[in-house]
Amino acid sequence: MYKKLRQIWPLALSATIGFILAVALFIPKAYSSNQNVYRVIKERINVLNQIIGYVNHFYFDAVDMAKVMDGAFHGLMEELDPHSTYIPAEDQENISELFKGNFQGIGIEFDILEGFITVISPVPDSPSDIVGLMPGDKIIAINGEDAYKITKTEVFEKLRGKKGTKVTVTIGRIGSSKPFDVTIIRDNIPIYSVGAATMIDEITGYIFLRRFSATTEKEVVKAIDTLLAQGMQRLLFDLRGNSGGLLEQAAAISDQFITTSDTLVYTKGKIKESNQTFVGSANKGNNSFSLIVLINRGSASASEIVSGAIQDLDRGLVIGETSFGKGLVQRQLPLNTGAAIRVTIARYYTPSGRLIQRPYEDGSDLAYYRELYEVDRESKIDSLKELRPKYKTRSGRTVYGGGGITPDIYLPFKNSINSETRKVLRSPKRPFFNFASRFSSDHQSKFNSFIDFKNNWNVTPAILDSFFIHLTQDSINFAQDSLLKDSEYIENQLKSELAGAIWGKNESTNIRLQFDNQVLEALKHFNEADAFIKSID
Repeated sequence: MYKKLRQIWPLALSATIGFILAVALFIPKAYSSNQNVYRVIKERINVLNQIIGYVNHFYFDAVDMAKVMDGAFHGLMEELDPHSTYIPAEDQENISELFKGNFQGIGIEFDILEGFITVISPVPDSPSDIVGLMPGDKIIAINGEDAYKITKTEVFEKLRGKKGTKVTVTIGRIGSSKPFDVTIIRDNIPIYSVGAATMIDEITGYIFLRRFSATTEKEVVKAIDTLLAQGMQRLLFDLRGNSGGLLEQAAAISDQFITTSDTLVYTKGKIKESNQTFVGSANKGNNSFSLIVLINRGSASASEIVSGAIQDLDRGLVIGETSFGKGLVQRQLPLNTGAAIRVTIARYYTPSGRLIQRPYEDGSDLAYYRELYEVDRESKIDSLKELRPKYKTRSGRTVYGGGGITPDIYLPFKNSINSETRKVLRSPKRPFFNFASRFSSDHQSKFNSFIDFKNNWNVTPAILDSFFIHLTQDSINFAQDSLLKDSEYIENQLKSELAGAIWGKNESTNIRLQFDNQVLEALKHFNEADAFIKSID
């Protein structure tokens, strides 16, 4: 974020005038009722023309005017609030895909490792999954053309395409003596909102939600139904790092847990069309299980709508860190160039009337985001509680407005691994994944079921030694003594990656949760969450 802001800053010197050119054609209609605004804009257009003339005539070097104007557009939107933004045409397609929840292609999660396209995971039920691509597979050619040292942008260009079209990839697979060709027919590829859905124990379900897109409600309903069929009596709903998405989907997800006809969220803006109230359906929600919502400082917007509704209506317990504090609603509006602006049209409020947006200074995005990462952020928030507006939940509990969702129980994330372990974990060569892919290829027949694997199989000292040898062979520098201090953590990561290679993301997540301190601590508070269910009954 900071790097991006530094890059934009030189171009944003013309921020107050840059966007004017784009709207000049409809100014008389849009602002005829406000002569003062129209006069200011007319004056700035004249200034804009002067600046363009001066730069064109006097600047010592060639000027990429499109780049300069894009920077000006960015700057104008930044002057409004931290969440209004200009979206260049080249970024618009990818953003639209995220909100729609699908695109067309072959369906793989991938990375470029050692110069080759490496399959991290085929998307479930995608064309790649159907033809049998596996984690660790390397795509060494596309339609007969060498794919070595290909860029990620080129991967998208070559593998994405219209539904029904074909692409032939040459696969190098661990354990196969020679590469082989696979022809894949492109199709609609879902961008899943649910990152994982699994049973932590016999009665506790876990759902990790990545984003709120057009398919989120359908995915969450399916996940809940699946977990209930497996015996779920209580649910840990993980919204950590979920930066939000579609407002309508946030209301729909809240409605999955609320069984009363209460207001879930409402919005207020300048124009009538921006004022909306979302009310729950008494016949839609499910209160057959107790609920804990897990949030952190990266949980924003739609995530705060859901956690705020759960908290205000006493449906469940909110645990973790104070959330981001984004209580502004954006609408995306197209521009003639294929670009778009996302402009804030309203504030949103939780059922109790809380405004979640934390304070910001106009045009100071850097300070706004820097505050989020302060080490003592939570203690500062806590010290200001008495100054924050207070609200009451349905049962009379005190909750706080003025900046994010304050959890019912503060629970910081703790990861005590040393810097050496962290370095290996973050290596772009992905040694944990690569080692697990090779190990699973050699030993997959030995694993009968995930439950047996989870409860009875462990990384042995010999396997750990093999991993260290792999690091050396992969030219990854490491201090073995330091890694051994974190041996339990490393063994968990290896086991998690192995579960993912054999069974999939749900099983991989299930193993990794065993070292997640927030999850482990949250499980101890389900008695308190159960009390909310009893009060409803």
